[in-house]
Parts: sequence; structure tokens; C-alpha cells
Amino acid sequence: MQATIEQLQQLIAELNQHNYSYYVDDNPTIPDAEYDRLMQQLKAIEAEYPQLVTPESPSQRVGGMALAKFDQITHLKPMLSLITYLMRRSLLVLISVLLIVLAQSFIVVSLNLTV
Repeated sequence: MQATIEQLQQLIAELNQHNYSYYVDDNPTIPDAEYDRLMQQLKAIEAEYPQLVTPESPSQRVGGMALAKFDQITHLKPMLSLITYLMRRSLLVLISVLLIVLAQSFIVVSLNLTV
């Protein structure tokens, strides 16, 4: 259990540093896919050991402090987290498959209509 706690603390520290670099310094230090991989590791540990989840965990909050150069606005609808890289990739695969199926269906229908 001690090794798990140390791994959790390491992931939290690393993700917090990447969040600071991204949101405060406006200087991302790792690719989005790598960040998502680290976040998934953190979430997996927290799912297995829910007693280790804290409100300060990067998995429990979104973003960081906005840069001062940005104007503050109030959104009419709540801003939600963007889907992760892996989910976007899965969605693109699904759309590609659907487009292929629809294109083939259209061709079949088109051929049937022209015969």
C-alpha cells in the first residue's frame, strides 16, 4: 500500500506541475496524449483505492488559474471538460466507419435506383 501511495503522490505532483505549465505559464511541457495517460493512471489508482481520493487531486478539478491577459467572462452554460485524446480518436474511428457504411449504402441505393 505504501508503494501505491507514493505512486499516487508522484502522479499528483507531476500532473500539478504540468497543469501549472499549461494554464499559468502558457507553456505545455508534454503532449496531450502523455498527459491523458498520466491522468488515466491516477484515476485507475483512485478507483481501486477510493479512500485515497482528495479534493486537491487533479482528477477532482478542472484546469488551473487563468492567465491575467485573458478577460474574465461568465458563460451562459457551464463549461465542461473536453473529451480526452483517446475518446476523440475513438470517435473519429466511429465516424470513419459510419461514413464508409453510409457511402456503401448510398452506392447500393443509388445503383438500385438507376437500374
